[in-house]
Amino acid sequence: QVQLVESGGGLVQAGGSLRLSCVASTSTFSMYVLGWYRQAPGKQRELVASIVSGDKTNYADSVKGRFAISRDNAKNTVSLQMNSLKPEDTAVYYCNAAYYLRGVGGPRRDYWGQGTQVTVSS
Repeated sequence: QVQLVESGGGLVQAGGSLRLSCVASTSTFSMYVLGWYRQAPGKQRELVASIVSGDKTNYADSVKGRFAISRDNAKNTVSLQMNSLKPEDTAVYYCNAAYYLRGVGGPRRDYWGQGTQVTVSS
């Protein structure tokens, strides 16, 4: 069981920045692949960014060069720095922790935060 608590969402003007943070309650934090997902009204939830370790990250094409994901295993946190925000970034953002039962590519167990609203106005 992993509990995830998110913070940092809010209202920001286009071109602005926000930093989302998520803290996990688990003693095995380093064993999880972490990610940020988002879901806009009427759309499916999509992966924004994920991180296995400091140099192993993945980003959606729509946010490459603007967003940066990072993790601090000592503090059990994962963050998403969002710069140059656009109105199309508006969505509920969810923190995700995935535990792969038998290695990457196999069965996984997902844990989710409650979601935090990010609204970008123009």
